[in-house]
Amino acid sequence: MVVRHVLGGGRAAGLAAAAGIAVANASWAAAAGLGVTAILSRVPLVFAVIRFGGAAYLAVLGVRAIGRALLPSQETILTRGEEDPSGPDRGAAFRDGVMVNLLNPPIATFYIVVVPSFMTGPAPGRFALLAAIHIGLALLCHAAWAVGFDSLRTVWARPATRRGVDMAIGLALVALAVRMLR
Repeated sequence: MVVRHVLGGGRAAGLAAAAGIAVANASWAAAAGLGVTAILSRVPLVFAVIRFGGAAYLAVLGVRAIGRALLPSQETILTRGEEDPSGPDRGAAFRDGVMVNLLNPPIATFYIVVVPSFMTGPAPGRFALLAAIHIGLALLCHAAWAVGFDSLRTVWARPATRRGVDMAIGLALVALAVRMLR
């Protein structure tokens, strides 16, 4: 998600997507810390809705990217925001980051199963610390991707390469959507 937005709108859009992902991670961590996700995990329908919603969202994003790759007259992921004098749509990048991670059941599972496995008994402060470490490290990693891929945007300046990037990102998003449904 970060790379997609960096390639389409530059470093600022990538950082906005990274911030959105961090907000979603913090939301899942708070829900897990309050016990909400444990309740939700006992209601399979809720996780099914989240899983199908996430898969549908990824599929829509993927199909749009594939459409841009196949229809050269459309803007590509690498030209979005470049021709718009107002710049990249950081709000959309932030929203996409939030939505993709809120609709990602493995993130909820991470906070229900993995984080508590590092604890020796109930300790809300320790859970909050571990969750904060994860959120901070993920944000740092995503920010590094935003900076690194922003410097590579000029490499993909040719239209054929732009379509190839759109196709690769689209196929990856659709594959992730299909994987979420398994």
